Amino acid sequence: MLTLAEIKDRHAEVLARIAAAAGRAGRDPAEITLVAVTKTWPAELVITAHAAGMRQFGENRPEELAAKRPLVEAALGPDAGIVWHLIGPVQSRKASPAAAAADVFHALDRDKIARKLAAELGRIGRALPSFIEVNISGEASKHGLDLRNWEQAAIERELLRTMIRTTAALSCLPVVGLMTMAPWDAEPAFIRQVFARTRALARWAQAEMPEVGRLSLSMGMTDDFETAIEEGATHVRVGRALFGERDRAAVNN
Repeated sequence: MLTLAEIKDRHAEVLARIAAAAGRAGRDPAEITLVAVTKTWPAELVITAHAAGMRQFGENRPEELAAKRPLVEAALGPDAGIVWHLIGPVQSRKASPAAAAADVFHALDRDKIARKLAAELGRIGRALPSFIEVNISGEASKHGLDLRNWEQAAIERELLRTMIRTTAALSCLPVVGLMTMAPWDAEPAFIRQVFARTRALARWAQAEMPEVGRLSLSMGMTDDFETAIEEGATHVRVGRALFGERDRAAVNN
């Protein structure tokens, strides 16, 4: 695990890259939220990253978040200013830890999960702002609503419209934006196209459903976050550039 000084240096470098990408797009870097992805890392890393100035943390699995959050709060206190982002999909049986531990959810893609989460949130008296995950690239390995042809296919646009409206009707699950993932090994031009099409989709949804307000865009990771920012990302999910390679054994468990 990296030292505090090393993490500070990496954090400063990522922030500089964010600012440069925002500048190229004529955007204010303050519009962009850096979510530091700490999945598979121990609570100690989060505590060190907090000391380095980070406040937004991303976890992939509800059970890992539910275990890690109390350890961090025990060390830093519940008022340390941390926002916990659940960035991976949720299975029905994991709705309870997701509802209890996450502050923001980035991967909502099924009505069944929305209703499961809403039931749990209502029971414990919490709200969970959520991004609808969309699959723009068409990759079978990706989660999200299949919207690979949304510009031409009215049925795909209706799928998103229905998902947003039914989720927004659940008061404890406010829809705050769209999330997407670009392919791992595609050409840069295709990756940029995925992000640009997601931005266009968000604009279409805002025009169709003005009641939902402005939609944020969660897109971009270590290898492509600068392109995502240039194409409108408001939230980037970065792990490796901040913390180095994770333990492969831990990742595969």
